[in-house]
Amino acid sequence: MVNLDRNHNPRNNADMISRFSEKNLSMDELVNETNRLLIAASNNDKQLFPIKKRPSFFPDFPVNVKRFFQTKSAFDDAVPYHTVVDVNGNAAPNWLTKLNKEYEHLLEKINRTVHIGDLGAVGDGKTDHTETFKLALGHGHVKVFVPEGIFIVKEIKLPSYTILVGAGKGKTVIKLHDSAPKGMRLISNKHHRTGNRNIYVGGMTLDWNVERLGFVEKTSTWGNHSSCLLFANVKYGWVKEVEASNPGLHCFDISSPLYNYYGDGFRARNGSEFIWLDNLTGYGFGDDGITTHHSDNIFISNCHMSDPSGKAHKKGFSNSNGIEIDDGSRNVWLLNNSTARCFGGVEVKAHATSSAPMNIFIIGHLSVNDNRSYNFRHIGHHKDNDPESKTAINLTAANIISFHSVYSELYGHSAPRAMVVSAYKNVAVHHFTAIGDPSYDYNGEPVIAIQYRARNVRLNNIKVSGFSNAGSDIKVFGGSNHADNVKITKVVSKHSAPKTIEIGKGVTQSLVEKVFAEAINAKTVVQIAENQSVIKEIQSIGFKETILRLSDEENTV
Repeated sequence: MVNLDRNHNPRNNADMISRFSEKNLSMDELVNETNRLLIAASNNDKQLFPIKKRPSFFPDFPVNVKRFFQTKSAFDDAVPYHTVVDVNGNAAPNWLTKLNKEYEHLLEKINRTVHIGDLGAVGDGKTDHTETFKLALGHGHVKVFVPEGIFIVKEIKLPSYTILVGAGKGKTVIKLHDSAPKGMRLISNKHHRTGNRNIYVGGMTLDWNVERLGFVEKTSTWGNHSSCLLFANVKYGWVKEVEASNPGLHCFDISSPLYNYYGDGFRARNGSEFIWLDNLTGYGFGDDGITTHHSDNIFISNCHMSDPSGKAHKKGFSNSNGIEIDDGSRNVWLLNNSTARCFGGVEVKAHATSSAPMNIFIIGHLSVNDNRSYNFRHIGHHKDNDPESKTAINLTAANIISFHSVYSELYGHSAPRAMVVSAYKNVAVHHFTAIGDPSYDYNGEPVIAIQYRARNVRLNNIKVSGFSNAGSDIKVFGGSNHADNVKITKVVSKHSAPKTIEIGKGVTQSLVEKVFAEAINAKTVVQIAENQSVIKEIQSIGFKETILRLSDEENTV
């Protein structure tokens, strides 16, 4: 039985992922092969980073004035960073060396160290120490140490060149005051409008104290308020070894001061950049555990998010994800993280009137009992009469695990999925293991869905098992808003869905190659609605049909 409760140590994630995949993969080979798949997938896109021209101020002059000052092109200053692997097999974005130098710069800028207890603070869980922290932090250039205990504050605002460090998770607890309003953030940087730089937070638990609100239907207010920790317009930041509990909105939000909804192709100004989140844990969040908005160059490693309350949303419609890469994010790396019992384990998404995240790299992830383990989408760009997404491009996922995706009260009627790809172009998934429960009722739904105008998708080294009551292991949806240019290679299906791969009508470019499927009295290995599909090297045991081609007039085997 795999549980991954709130006390799970995410430092164990890499070993657990290796055990579930039953493979000891070379990180260097994994990264290189995934990059090759992405390059092959994106060959059809000649211009991945077009120059976005700003619209004329007329005829909607007031709206476009706001747009001009509050937004920038989603493609401005797009730097093509990549993944590097060191001699010890550790993967990281190649900009991490720059961030490490900035940490040394931070240490050089520290000119005083303050023990909060020396200023009279006591961790008794009662006394308000808001002013004590304000005094200790001053104008920055300071390291503030917080010992064991529960320290009550109404908020903490961190200036530039600050290190705030405790004695460890569960030992040092910073808790929001009972009188704090619903929209209060527990910790944030000091200057959202003008920005801050070089801030480190580590070794503590952040308690948003949701109990102070009593019984409320909704625990958050608006925008990026109501969170445990917010970095808004921060350049060079670190959050390490921190636990966050029961925030009204997010545990950790890396963001811009304001969100932007001026349309696909635009991002909010003053996003954060060069941020490393490591060994974070969170639970009870009203919306998302870790989230990013309109920010660049973020590294999320060895984190675990579980058991959201979902109370930032209407009951039964809680899009509460363990890790959500949201509107306008660029160059985001996820390495060896885990999620449990969320709506989405990892969701990469954007709202209809904002830009989708681009250049997203997922390397190693363990999703347990999430409703949709991996959900990649650009809302409002799915239907055939919706505008095509300009920004939902370039996403890779390698060595990822979906374990027992399930229905969830968070989103009542959402069918479980190991993965969903919607509207995204240039997607490479390499070494994906989806494990189902043979006794669970998946209501004939697909396990992996490629749908809603997704394009240029590569699935390679896919292993699926245990979804006996699903409809198909992999389904490429057809119809008027069909997916296209999908290549599925090296698939192993064992005692899973009655159909291994299903490709719908209207999909004009598809390839299925090197599939082995084993079952007892299963139906079809590969079912195809269009003759244009290329099928190679299909082997099976216990299936009635190996390949079934459908046409309007007849079925042929």
